[in-house]
Amino acid sequence: MSDHIPPLDKQDYEALSEFRYQLRRFLHFSESAARGEGLTPLQYLLMLHVKGFPGRDWATIGELAERLQMQHHGVVALVSRCEKNGLVRRQRSAVDRRQVEVHLLPPGIAHLQRLALLHRAELNSLQDTFRVARITSFNDTER
Repeated sequence: MSDHIPPLDKQDYEALSEFRYQLRRFLHFSESAARGEGLTPLQYLLMLHVKGFPGRDWATIGELAERLQMQHHGVVALVSRCEKNGLVRRQRSAVDRRQVEVHLLPPGIAHLQRLALLHRAELNSLQDTFRVARITSFNDTER
């Protein structure tokens, strides 16, 4: 067997280009939708990752840093801004006092729900472009 990797052909480049184009269009949509709701794109993503954290409706600063691909101190500053705007609250973990949990407040939940509905509709419109695990669950018509 050879370790030779076949070169990319024109069709491969076109597919990658189309994927990146559609991904950028979606991100632009998302950024515009967040701003239309009076939020920054990062504030929307923070709230999404809090609500969407697997198995619970809150997340730690460290978990959010990983999800947002940000440094810990940057997430602390982002959470502080969201807390000042009444979107989230922080609380020390009852299990590990070193950890800080971030919870959504009712205004944050309301913003997030409106934006998530818009994003679901946009993802549905891109169903032939994106085939990613679990994102396709938005296409589930039995909800």
